[in-house]
Amino acid sequence: MTTPTLSYSQLKTRLRIGMAINAIIIVAEFIGGYVINSIGLMSDAGHNLIDQGSLFLALYAHILAARPATEDRTFGYHRAGIVSAFVNGLVLLLTAGILAALAIHRLTDPVVVPGGWMIIIALVSFLANLSVALLLQHGAKDDLNIRGAFMHMLADAWVSLGVVACGIGILYTGWTALDPLISLLIVIVIARGAWPIFRESLDVLLESTPPSINPTNVVKAIERIGGVQNVHDLHIWAVEPRLIMLTCHVLVDSEHEQEKDVLLNSIQSMIIADFGIHHHTIQLETHCTEPDTVHCDLNRLTNGEMSPSFTHSHSSHSS
Repeated sequence: MTTPTLSYSQLKTRLRIGMAINAIIIVAEFIGGYVINSIGLMSDAGHNLIDQGSLFLALYAHILAARPATEDRTFGYHRAGIVSAFVNGLVLLLTAGILAALAIHRLTDPVVVPGGWMIIIALVSFLANLSVALLLQHGAKDDLNIRGAFMHMLADAWVSLGVVACGIGILYTGWTALDPLISLLIVIVIARGAWPIFRESLDVLLESTPPSINPTNVVKAIERIGGVQNVHDLHIWAVEPRLIMLTCHVLVDSEHEQEKDVLLNSIQSMIIADFGIHHHTIQLETHCTEPDTVHCDLNRLTNGEMSPSFTHSHSSHSS
């Protein structure tokens, strides 16, 4: 059974609730860490503060994305969520690096803290972080921006759970080196979760072809339609993962000039049915409009006069 997608207002409400819960976590961990002299808890509070910024960015980007297109921004604000996801991924990777450095330093200069209080405060933080992550989990399936915020909160839950484990270990063994060792394991978890978000959002910002679509297959599919000679100036990119765009020029036989509308409908229907691309601009040509006709001659292109990849994309469409 397919779970229904959350509405815009539902996602916004969940983000606001998440920010409120996370704010309580930050205050509680910082005060608790200060009282029991636990740098680990205060560091976790700082990590939560970064995530508060992540939730704020996600909420702000979500509000922007709902705004209509304007003359200045004809695609609207859909990219706001991608920019936020990119920042979230980058901050997560930087945070992982900082935590790794602190953990290595702590191995050489351990700090003794009362394990019992450390367990209690970190366990409350874990439950609260996990609650926020679960609030955002459903929205994270379809929204890269929400996914970035979800990964932040899930990473925080793991960090808090690691602090709980450290507290238990320190309480029963007195071995303070457990704190940095578990922190290093948590860093690996954070980095593994952050890297896909960072990479996917960067690909969207660079207007790369979505990974689910092979441009060569698109070209072959169009060229299998009767009357089509070749496809060139093909560009496929995503404004955001759910909004994929396609533009291309299609050179057709002159004898099909009178059937251009029918041919165009066939190409459009095939692109929608086979590749799920609903936003496309296709220009049909009966002769090459480029100054150099080699640009539209795929046979000459593949024979070495020009790179074959040039026929797929030689310029970027700005969005």
